[in-house]
Amino acid sequence: MAGSQQPIVCMGEAIVDLVCERNLSPGETPRSFVPHPGGALANVAVAISRSGSPAALLGGVGDDRWGGWLTTELDAAGVQTGWIAEVAGADTPLGIVLFDSTGEPEFQIYGEHIAPTTFASRTFLEPAINAAGAVVVGSNTMVGPVEREVTRQAIEAAHERGIPVLLDPNFRPNRWDEEALAAEFSRELTGNSAVIKCNRLEATMITGEEEPLDAARVLASLGPRLAVVTDGQGVVRTAGAAEVEFTPPDAGVVSPLGAGDAFMGALAAGLAGLDWDFGRVAEVLPSAAAAGSAACSHWGAQG
Repeated sequence: MAGSQQPIVCMGEAIVDLVCERNLSPGETPRSFVPHPGGALANVAVAISRSGSPAALLGGVGDDRWGGWLTTELDAAGVQTGWIAEVAGADTPLGIVLFDSTGEPEFQIYGEHIAPTTFASRTFLEPAINAAGAVVVGSNTMVGPVEREVTRQAIEAAHERGIPVLLDPNFRPNRWDEEALAAEFSRELTGNSAVIKCNRLEATMITGEEEPLDAARVLASLGPRLAVVTDGQGVVRTAGAAEVEFTPPDAGVVSPLGAGDAFMGALAAGLAGLDWDFGRVAEVLPSAAAAGSAACSHWGAQG
């Protein structure tokens, strides 16, 4: 079966985002929250599906009402959910999302069960990777030793099958005791990936380079065949298989939540459609940027 017909398997978390749907002034108390399906890799999977490629989530949820709701929402978005473990006695994590007066999001995760849900998903690791056309990973499953080991197993299995590994670090400072540790594990993942897509701050954290193009070149030198660095609504730069600059058109922003995930999903789907010809990345950057812009038009990461 052609790689473009096999699902792109996204390994990571599905969580419930409880979003305060307004920008808060300094010191202002939020009054209400609206639940939205979220989780970085779940968001990427939804974006892949909406971009026309099959997608699956390899992960886990709690055996509570929220876990069932997330799985139902992913099903409705066209994401394959057969490799999502339901963990008895675990609470599905809830993410409290606030936006400051400038629209920047702040995250606080409650019911942090990424370790047990990732461990439970290990049951599905072999069939998922064997059926995959590519695997997408992030740094959130590198925080603790349990999920770190499962992530490494998934990457090793992908390498054995000769399918590409794509990395979106999706750095969340409140999940790490030290930024230096996040950078160290992100460099490990970078060296084991065919593609890395990250924002400017993540690129600087991993490489120490302030300029996006310099950072992209260093990222590519660590092992990936393609490095993509985004800069909010600014210029997207790539290095490795092709050095490209792309400036997305201006777009209105309701919320930036999930914009990077949507970009990553559309990028992955576009590259899969080109049979992973990374030198043609310029052809897919417009659709990736459009997906990121569309994600900014609503409060929830998945719409």
